[in-house]
Amino acid sequence: MKSLVALLAAASLFSPLSVQAAAELSEGVVKKIDAPTQRLMLAHGPIANLGMPPMTMMFKVKDAAMLKQVKEGDKVRFRVEQIAGDYIVIHIETAK
Repeated sequence: MKSLVALLAAASLFSPLSVQAAAELSEGVVKKIDAPTQRLMLAHGPIANLGMPPMTMMFKVKDAAMLKQVKEGDKVRFRVEQIAGDYIVIHIETAK
């Protein structure tokens, strides 16, 4: 049993998004992509983990490669975290 717990704990270190965080994805629409500054503008619904109401705003992305996963007009599900005073998209996927 201890080895199973250790294995699950180790696997969670490599998981890009925890199960809990995945359940807390917010929804929005990509309005603008600004690759040079590694930001994107999202018109989004409530962001529960930040207590943020619906609005349209620019967000930094954790990795510039994330900007290639979406295009303007895409409906997306995403996770934002507040890191060092900035709101940063740490996960984004197109909505199905």
